[in-house]
Amino acid sequence: MRTIGSGGWWVGLAIAGGVALCTSAARAQETPTAFINARVIPIDGAEIDRGYVIVRDGKIVAVGAGDAPGQGRAERAEVDCAGKVVMPGLVDTHSHIGGIGGADGSGPIQPGVRVRDSINVRDSGFRRALAGGLTTVNIMPGSGHLSSGQTVYAKLRFGDEVRTIDDITIWNEGHTPAGGLKMANGTNSQRGGGGAFPGTRGRSAFLVRNAFIKAQEYKQKLDAARREDGSVDESKLPERDLDMEVLVEVLEGKRVVHHHTHRHDDIMTVLRLADEFGFRVVLHHVSDGWLVADEIASAHAGVSAILVDSPGGKHEAVGLRFETPGVLERAGAVTALHTDDWITDSRLLLRMAGLAVRGGMTRQGALESVTIAGAKLLDLEDRVGSLTPGKDADLIILSGDPLSVYTVVEQTYVEGRLAFDRSRPDDRLHAMGGYNAATDTEPYFCCYDAEMKHAAGLAQSGGGQ
Repeated sequence: MRTIGSGGWWVGLAIAGGVALCTSAARAQETPTAFINARVIPIDGAEIDRGYVIVRDGKIVAVGAGDAPGQGRAERAEVDCAGKVVMPGLVDTHSHIGGIGGADGSGPIQPGVRVRDSINVRDSGFRRALAGGLTTVNIMPGSGHLSSGQTVYAKLRFGDEVRTIDDITIWNEGHTPAGGLKMANGTNSQRGGGGAFPGTRGRSAFLVRNAFIKAQEYKQKLDAARREDGSVDESKLPERDLDMEVLVEVLEGKRVVHHHTHRHDDIMTVLRLADEFGFRVVLHHVSDGWLVADEIASAHAGVSAILVDSPGGKHEAVGLRFETPGVLERAGAVTALHTDDWITDSRLLLRMAGLAVRGGMTRQGALESVTIAGAKLLDLEDRVGSLTPGKDADLIILSGDPLSVYTVVEQTYVEGRLAFDRSRPDDRLHAMGGYNAATDTEPYFCCYDAEMKHAAGLAQSGGGQ
């Protein structure tokens, strides 16, 4: 009986092989590869009924209609995508793949924690993501805290050179890991009164406000220690505080806040705090976003929404509607869709875009919601999210229209290299499910313990539903 090895899949993806569904003669990246005869959806321009995409050295070098220049020349590889659709790799703005773990029960606000310190790059969740056409993901800690730590932006690279989290991390200039700060409000972060964690929404906002005031004071000390010539007077530096350092990055606009929030009043609390302290924010989930769409757009807040066809689980999400992305689009808010994997499996992100159209979002808006809109919310729009010359060669080949429930991802390319091919048995296993498809993966329930304790407390006091 064959089982999936702990790390062998990364190696296997680097091995060249025949391509059954799109005939490929792909070779090393120094050789250009042309994807020809495809229906091309570039996102940043009109769809092309029959066109090409040419990539080289991990970058897109040309996109156009008709025959690719010099088509058939021996010095380049070609992937014949007749009858297929080529579009950018998908961007998931909210994922929990990789067996992640962030803040613990020692306190409600722990921005210094880095989720990348807990990620297992050999987790099969990454394979499921590739099977869904995902190429860029924002891996988040959970929402059981007011702040559960720093997120990490990852590129789903592949090959035997991918051995650690560093190999899939997206890096800022200066070689710092790219990512935001996860924050949350509503019921998830409430764990009863009398302890460090808040018991009410008002107390939650108070604790966050208090933390940012301390961060302002910490920043003032840092600024006072800087001399006019750019040097630092170390005698004036405050004692180093990793939590405060991250909140200062938020105050300075260097790190965006990714904020879990559902109810309309919770959304407004987030916008109020963002305005008070001047930080950039992306609102995640926004079940009640349709109620305050104009306020969200006026605040220039980005939105990372979720659509599930079987809503439930918590009272504050009862207002979730398929119409929300369309309402937000018409209000002018930059709106992306996410999986929150495992809430929605990574293999079904395109299905969310289809549901958004069913709810009134435009076709273009829905396609952008899983590509360039997400890239904008992660400050990565100059690298990913569209088939634009100069951007990373992240693209997917689909069997049909991306918004059709019958369409499947046939191949996923990351930086010009084949990372997923549905015709390969291992890849097909992860695309289809089945025995041994994800035996190393367990769902990450960020607030499961808190919910159980809360339920137990209600039962003991005679409360509950």
